[in-house]
Amino acid sequence: MSSGSELAIHADLADALRRQATQAGADSPAVRGSDWRQAIVATVNTDGTVVTSDGIIARRMATYVTPTVGETIVVSISSSGNWLAHGRIAATTTAGTWQTLTLSGGWTTFGSPYWTPSYRINGDGTVSLSGLAKAPASAAQPQTICTLPAGIVPASKSRFATEVANAVHGVLDVNATGTLQIQDYSGNAGWAALDGVQYRLT
Repeated sequence: MSSGSELAIHADLADALRRQATQAGADSPAVRGSDWRQAIVATVNTDGTVVTSDGIIARRMATYVTPTVGETIVVSISSSGNWLAHGRIAATTTAGTWQTLTLSGGWTTFGSPYWTPSYRINGDGTVSLSGLAKAPASAAQPQTICTLPAGIVPASKSRFATEVANAVHGVLDVNATGTLQIQDYSGNAGWAALDGVQYRLT
């Protein structure tokens, strides 16, 4: 015949097992529905998947078009147990918002009615520029408008056509050294139009 203390121990054990089973069920993907977390890309495969540093194989979403080894991404697991890679996490807190560029070498903001020279990090890992910068009194080429913040310096150089004076066009260079320059125009520049410039970082 079991004593009262033995019955209490058995009851506690049964209760603990029930709680463990309930928790295991709650943690199951089929019950939970889905879950997500951050991960670091270790390998980019040619079949549309990436492998994270902790061994997860995740299929890329259609919007995650330029995966890069070393970047931090969001991955989620579906109710069927399959992992999905949603895309990179913004490299800085300024992603998605316009930030003012710090001009140099005598360059200044042109002023109203034009936008202040600014940049924005886009969700696809590209950078957009906007605004009109006013050239210094003597603007022989090449002219360095500013040095870009470290978070938006591209791995390789990009070139864009831009207006530098009335009916005068030149080239805007976004350099891998971090400088933003204009050149290849006739005479002196009066300004540099940044609107419409969009370049990739990697």
